[in-house]
Amino acid sequence: MDKITFCIPTKSNLRYLKTCIPSIRKNAYRSDHEIIIFVDSDEDGTIEWLEEVKDEYNIQYYVNPKLGDELYGIGMAYDFCIDKSTTDIFMIFHADMILGKDADFKAYKHLKEKTVVCATRIEPPLHPNNGEKVLEDFGMYPEEFKEKEFNQYIKERIEQFSEVPTTEGIFAPWMMYKKEYTEILGGHDPILHSCREDSDIFNRMLLTGFTFIQTWEGFVYHFTGRGAGSFDGDSKRHKKWQEDMNKSTKEFIRKWGQNVNHTPLMKPITFPKYNIGFIIKNCDSPQFLSTLEPWCDTVYMDEWAVRHESLYQENHKTSYDLDDKIRNISNYDQEKENNILVEIDGSNFTQQDFQLIQQLSAIIEGSGEIGEFTLSNLKITINSLDSYENDLIKI
Repeated sequence: MDKITFCIPTKSNLRYLKTCIPSIRKNAYRSDHEIIIFVDSDEDGTIEWLEEVKDEYNIQYYVNPKLGDELYGIGMAYDFCIDKSTTDIFMIFHADMILGKDADFKAYKHLKEKTVVCATRIEPPLHPNNGEKVLEDFGMYPEEFKEKEFNQYIKERIEQFSEVPTTEGIFAPWMMYKKEYTEILGGHDPILHSCREDSDIFNRMLLTGFTFIQTWEGFVYHFTGRGAGSFDGDSKRHKKWQEDMNKSTKEFIRKWGQNVNHTPLMKPITFPKYNIGFIIKNCDSPQFLSTLEPWCDTVYMDEWAVRHESLYQENHKTSYDLDDKIRNISNYDQEKENNILVEIDGSNFTQQDFQLIQQLSAIIEGSGEIGEFTLSNLKITINSLDSYENDLIKI
C-alpha cells in the first residue's frame, strides 16, 4: 500500500495518546506512515511526553500558537495536520482510538478516486448501536485495554466471512486523497469550531458525489468520545462539550436548514437548502426568536425591541450576521428576497408547528409547488423552488 498520514488532534488527551500512537506503530501494515499530531490544549503534560517519544515513534507534533488562550477547534486542527502531511493520502484519526491489526491496509484496499473509506469501530457498550459499529467491551479506559482479547476477536470475526462485507457510511477513522480534499472541499468549515464539523463535511462529500465505503475487516477500538468530551464520565470535559455541541448544532442548522440526518449505517442524508423567510408576529420573548431564527435565512419581526435584546444574546454565539438576518417587518414589502415565506403567529404557535418547521425542507422537496398552503398554524408561500445547497460544498 501507499504511505499515508495519520492526522490526530488532541485536547489534553495524554492518557489516550499513550495507547493510540504505539498502536499505530505496532499494528499498521506499514511501519513508516506519517503521524502528525496537533496539540490544541495541554493540561496534562502532552507536549512534554510527545517531545520525549517523538523519535521513538517517529512523529511530528505541532502546538496551537494560542495555547491556553484560544482553541483552534477540531476541524482546523485536522486541516493543519493535513496541510503538513507529505503523502497523497491521509487518515483522520481520534486520540481515543486504538488501531487494529492492518486496519490501514484493509481500508486502503477500497480507496479510489472520489471515495472516502472508513474502518469499523469496536466500542464498549455505552451508546446505542444501529448496526454501524460493534459493541464489545475490551476495556473502558486505556489502562484496562484487553489487547490480546481484542486481537483474537478481530481475527475470529474476519474468519467467519467468506466475503468480507462493506456498508455505505462514514465515521472516523476515515481515509481519502489529500488533493481531492483540498481542491473539491477546501477543508473543514471554521464556523463549526468544535462539534458537527464532521457532519458538515460529510454532507459536502455527499453533495459533490463521493462514495462512502465502510469496511468490516478493518477495525479500531474506540473509547467513545473521550477525546472530545461526549463521554459523561468526565463531568468537566463533558459540560464544555455540551456547550460546544449546542452552539455548533445551531450553526449547522443555520447553514443547512436542517439538523444532522443520516441512515442507521451513518450515510449522510441531505435536503435542499431553500431561501426561507419567517414573518413572525406576536413574538413576545427573545427565547421564541432564538428558537426559530436558526431555521431560516431571514426573520421579519414586528417587535423591534425584542430584536435588539435577542441580538445581544445571539451575536456572541454565531458566525452569522444577525443584524442583517433579523429585520423590521415594516420593510418586508420593499425587500421580498426569499423564495419561500412562512408566516408565524406567536400567539398560537405549537410544538407541532415547530416540528413542521424542522421538517420543512423535506416536506417542500417531497410535495412542494408554487403557491400558498397551510400547515397546522403556519401559512406558507412558495415563490420558487430554487435551492442552494450545492453552493455550500466548498469552503
